Amino acid sequence: MATSAPIELAQTGKRDFLKALEEKYQERWSQERLFEVNPPTLEETAGLTPAEIQHKFPKWFGNFPYPYMNGSLHLGHAFTISKIEFAAGYQRMLGKRVLFPHGFHVTGMPIKACADKLIREIEMFGPDFEGYQPEAEAEASSGPVPVQGAPGVGKATKGKVAAKATGLTYQFQIMESIGVPRSEIKKFAEPQYWLTYFPPIAMRDNNRMGSRIDWRRSFITTDANPYYDSFVRWQVNKLYKMGKIKFGERYTIYSPKDGQPCMDHDRADGEGIGPQEYTAVKMEVVDWSPTAASEIEGKVGGRKVYLVAATLRPETMYGQTNCFVGTAIKYGVFAANDKEAYLCTSRAARNMAFQGVFSERGKVEQLLEIDGSKLVGTKIKAPFGINPEVYVLPMENVLATKGTGVVTSVPSDSPDDYATLVDLRKKAEFYKIDPKWASIDPVPVITTPAYGDMTAPALVKQLKINSQKDIKQLAEAKELAYKEGFYNGKMLVGEFKGESVQDAKVKVRSAMIEAGLAFAYAEPEGLVISRSADECVVALMDQWYLDYGEASWKAQAEKLVAKMNTYNGETRNAFEGTLNWLNQWACARTYGLGTKMPWDTQFLVESLSDSTIYMCYYSVAYLLQGGVIDGSKPGPLGITPDQMTDEVWEYIFCKGAWPASAPIPREKADRMRHEFEYFYPFDIRSSGKDLIQNHLTFAVYNHAAIFEEEKWPLSMRANGHLMLNGQKMSKSKGNTLTMREATEKFGADATRLALADAGDGIEDANFDEKTANANILRLHTLISWCEEMAKDEPNMRQGPRSSYHDRIFEEEINDLINITKSHYDGYFYKDALKYGFYELQSARDWYREVTGDIGMHADLVKDWIRTAALLVTPIAPHFAEHIWSVVLKEPQSVQLARFPVPPRPVDRTIIDSGAYLRGTIKSMRDGELNLLKKMGKNKGKMTYDPKKPRSARIYVAHAFPAWQDQCVQAVKEAYSVEHNKVDDVKAREILTSQGLIKDKRAMPFVQTFKKRIAEFGAQTAFQRTLPFSEADVLKEILPYLKKTLNLVDAEVWTVEDALTKEGFSKMIVESSEPGSPAFEFWNV
Repeated sequence: MATSAPIELAQTGKRDFLKALEEKYQERWSQERLFEVNPPTLEETAGLTPAEIQHKFPKWFGNFPYPYMNGSLHLGHAFTISKIEFAAGYQRMLGKRVLFPHGFHVTGMPIKACADKLIREIEMFGPDFEGYQPEAEAEASSGPVPVQGAPGVGKATKGKVAAKATGLTYQFQIMESIGVPRSEIKKFAEPQYWLTYFPPIAMRDNNRMGSRIDWRRSFITTDANPYYDSFVRWQVNKLYKMGKIKFGERYTIYSPKDGQPCMDHDRADGEGIGPQEYTAVKMEVVDWSPTAASEIEGKVGGRKVYLVAATLRPETMYGQTNCFVGTAIKYGVFAANDKEAYLCTSRAARNMAFQGVFSERGKVEQLLEIDGSKLVGTKIKAPFGINPEVYVLPMENVLATKGTGVVTSVPSDSPDDYATLVDLRKKAEFYKIDPKWASIDPVPVITTPAYGDMTAPALVKQLKINSQKDIKQLAEAKELAYKEGFYNGKMLVGEFKGESVQDAKVKVRSAMIEAGLAFAYAEPEGLVISRSADECVVALMDQWYLDYGEASWKAQAEKLVAKMNTYNGETRNAFEGTLNWLNQWACARTYGLGTKMPWDTQFLVESLSDSTIYMCYYSVAYLLQGGVIDGSKPGPLGITPDQMTDEVWEYIFCKGAWPASAPIPREKADRMRHEFEYFYPFDIRSSGKDLIQNHLTFAVYNHAAIFEEEKWPLSMRANGHLMLNGQKMSKSKGNTLTMREATEKFGADATRLALADAGDGIEDANFDEKTANANILRLHTLISWCEEMAKDEPNMRQGPRSSYHDRIFEEEINDLINITKSHYDGYFYKDALKYGFYELQSARDWYREVTGDIGMHADLVKDWIRTAALLVTPIAPHFAEHIWSVVLKEPQSVQLARFPVPPRPVDRTIIDSGAYLRGTIKSMRDGELNLLKKMGKNKGKMTYDPKKPRSARIYVAHAFPAWQDQCVQAVKEAYSVEHNKVDDVKAREILTSQGLIKDKRAMPFVQTFKKRIAEFGAQTAFQRTLPFSEADVLKEILPYLKKTLNLVDAEVWTVEDALTKEGFSKMIVESSEPGSPAFEFWNV
């Protein structure tokens, strides 16, 4: 994909003209309240079944994940919103009651964390940050410029440099960068201020984009909105009573700084990363190496010291031959309690501190620090090892960022361990070890069908691994060894000898822990940074969690996904994959904004757990809140938040019994239930693909648990991320655009067209500013042309549509209507735009060109203008409104218009003849261009001079040459319908039997014909007759042909007649085929 820098608009007159129109029509739509939608009344639906109601009063409900309100909406938001926005526009044109709502998410940590940062910065710099002094430039550049690729310049360094280069070190700077005046920033130290500041901006930005949103149904989350707060309390109470929310000790990603779990939405980095569980093996020190002894003696308080290794394969511990450390790693010795101390990395110790491993939770007591190189030669005990004592050896591939930094060595089953052991034995002097430390041979522990009793040596040999430096091959070997061992391995030694590895793994682990030789340990699968800039750990803690993954609930979720339309296989696979691994999600926190857990008010419902079924809340929001997003005023029903009890919510959404002591009149609840019953289930939810692994799958689980099957989501659609000018959007690189900036720069419709053109699949899409800029000119030019045609209508051709080109144009318009509709139906907006906008204009351009001598027909031009406005209404509604209202003078808004329907089935014969005409003229033009190129290079003999007066003859064949028919028949006999493939051997045998194999023309023709089968399908390829008369069609184009090619004359000849004439090139005449006429120029 090509990349380009952001563009600057040199001229803005046309853009400003379009923006003025957009603002005019947005105001009209707002005044006419066109996007406020209500269900049919209870009176209108009385006595009708739900199916009858939907047939008589069809609806469509589309939504997308409500954005988080800690800033303005960016172009990525606009891209996801556009998928629902375009669909809403189209579904309106089908006569449906279209509900497109938009809420605002403020639950969770980010707003509170940012507010707390501002409090600290106000303390540091003053209320308007007047005390802030930027670092002196000289200080920043005093050091030498680092050389690219030099040692020490790693990813972390680059990240810090990039962050520093933006100048956004502090929160107040970030606020300024998104357009908040410095004098107003201090107000954001109060979290509630964010809730009132950004939602109105998002509403204005959407309105400026022309979004068809029913703003009456908008709301904010958390207890700042008492109605939504009541709704979430009902939801979690229901889940709790159903046994879906449980309390217990479990591992979770945790921020020590924030003092609570750090869920996906709380993270600045590391979304989707979960805990990885290990067995931490305790290897007691028998004798320190001399260098280690001198540093450790007297510093551990009489405690026994254990090297702690984290392993995923406890069943292999019988085969330990040594232990590895990284010589470049700094290790610590940490007090576990009064009697034991553990040697590992400080990162591992920090995780252990929150897992009950150390005596005091959260406290890391480091007794000393020591270089890994000094540990080499230390003798340790090997728990469960056939060899009870082994030595510590050096290893180059030990990572300080994974596990504990200490690695048990089982060279029989670990390719890394075996390769390293071989290296050490070969180069003991180089690695500065005593050869006896590496003298223990690999011990058979597991046998597998594929690799025998020595898996690692077998794989090292098979993959030709030469040393521990062959990292890529070792990674492959490791994966093969683990899979083969786990799925097919049997234990050769130990208490569980003869058992499968799958069974023995858990038993060995339990036995080691019970014997005090190991303990459970976990850490994040990768780096997780909270929004408060804290590196997270894994904590073992009592907490409320949603029991995702529980067998019966998972089965319900799988059933929902199986029924739901996901639009492509990749999205379905992502859902199914997530359901396979998702397990027990912490749903409570103590820090941030949110709804309090009703039964345990010290906790708040976390942000991914209060946003799973809120789509149903849209159906009743305006009745409760009346369009006031924080619910500070009662809505049309006059219901107060305290009156919305769990029983009332249950009655509305789950057909619960009407409570005897209901706080509201039943008819009011019936009104809300009617809204819900009409609009639910939603027809589509569109989202970025990254939310499949959490939010969208959570929505699946919660809908499956709470609602009856008929209310389950009908579809979920996932799109890729949006790039800008071929590059990932990045503030630090200056490659970013907000929704407001896009509409200010290009206008709404030009932006919308570029969003539609960006792509529709799950792969990443691209917003190209050059495309958006080109759209400005295209829209402006099209408006001018339509206005000009409307004025010129009296002077245009009237009466019967007598020209063959009229027929072609009319059929092409109708054909493009059908094609465009099919793409709108499939949510393919790039293709809808291609056919309903670009191809439609191409059809007009051709019609205008070929009727130059007689002029375009007034009725057809008007039909085209009407169709052009309607087909693009979902994507470019402002342009469409102007054409509809001003040019066509329609009294009602285009937002109320219906999608066009052709008056009759499309005549494919006419369509095909039009394509034939264009193809023929293109071939003739290309032929002359090629001849001119040859003349310029003085290549070949010229049969005529294209620069002098000339005429043309077109030769039409009614039948293929006999030899070609024979070839086609041979291919047809060798073609397998079942396999959609030609048997080349059989085709050759048939051609040989017919004596055609010696004809030099035969095999090239067969190969070309096979390509035609691949391109157009077998049925089309084998059907070799045209449904129209080529000669008649070509005669219709002769006037245009003479004009466009500047010919003196042009004639159409049949092949049979041409072959009887003197002076005609027989070779050219005979090259003509049905559907592919030959042509010949000559000078006159």
